[in-house]
Amino acid sequence: MPPARLLRLPEVIARVGLRRSAIYQRMSEGRFPRSRSLGPKCAVWVEAEIDEWIRAVSRIPN
Repeated sequence: MPPARLLRLPEVIARVGLRRSAIYQRMSEGRFPRSRSLGPKCAVWVEAEIDEWIRAVSRIPN
């Protein structure tokens, strides 16, 4: 199994197509994977959690 990859905010935005404010709003509502803090000014997301969120959203019927 490959090691877990960590994504910074610009890559998360590019992958999910949401703006920063929408990502943080959904995080506060529990509808988006939580970020991890690597320091006072460094937030990252686990790539596998973002990929799973994308798969889950694509299964929701319109």
